[in-house]
Amino acid sequence: MVSVSASNTFSGANSIFTGGSIGSETVCFGVQKACNELLTRMKPVRDKMGSPTWLQLVQRCYEEHVNLFSQQIHHAGDLEPYDTWGMSCTEIEVDILTGKWQITRVDILEDTGESLSPLIDVGQIEGGFVQGLGYWLMEKLVYDRQTGELTTFNSWEYHVPGAKDIPIDFRVKLFQKRPNRGGFLGSKTTGELGICLSISALFALRHALNSARKDVGIDEWYHLGAPTTIEDIVLAAGHTKRDFKLNI
Repeated sequence: MVSVSASNTFSGANSIFTGGSIGSETVCFGVQKACNELLTRMKPVRDKMGSPTWLQLVQRCYEEHVNLFSQQIHHAGDLEPYDTWGMSCTEIEVDILTGKWQITRVDILEDTGESLSPLIDVGQIEGGFVQGLGYWLMEKLVYDRQTGELTTFNSWEYHVPGAKDIPIDFRVKLFQKRPNRGGFLGSKTTGELGICLSISALFALRHALNSARKDVGIDEWYHLGAPTTIEDIVLAAGHTKRDFKLNI
């Protein structure tokens, strides 16, 4: 019996952005402010009625022309800044000759305070992690050296994570029951932290390459950046032409 309308330039001409993983918190905080304002408007009517039911109170407020619509916006400073913490461990298998990889398992532990919705938070963490895999291992910007034109501008050349790039065994655990004094109802934001945790995949890849290079007696420093693509992996593995020669 309570409805929330979509935001638009009429109901919120200067609404705040939703970047920085603050969408859920700011929306919930705005709803809380709207509810408190409505309760304040309805209080005089409630006091006159004694102990009415919710429907009786709303009906009387309607009859007395109490405004039952509230519009609120999140202001900078409404919520205190705070830190979020997380841990991740990634296991990866790498085909040294082709550079192709498969993430076999990922374990993530993240501090979400008093989670507003554990299912949504887990989904946000998983999505952020997979997005980070694209940043660290796939999504490469290539420019034409003569014209400066971006050549990886569509899905044929610019590769983002797909269904088969998701870790085979993906385990996310929320570190809960740690109320966050600065967040909404003791919660903490999720989403972009998962992108930060995905760097563990790059570290796991380096361990795999270190092992392969050690097997062939290579002990030199090599660079792994963002992204380290399949081609970069092949080059970092220390191959020579002999490795690709068919011996009959």
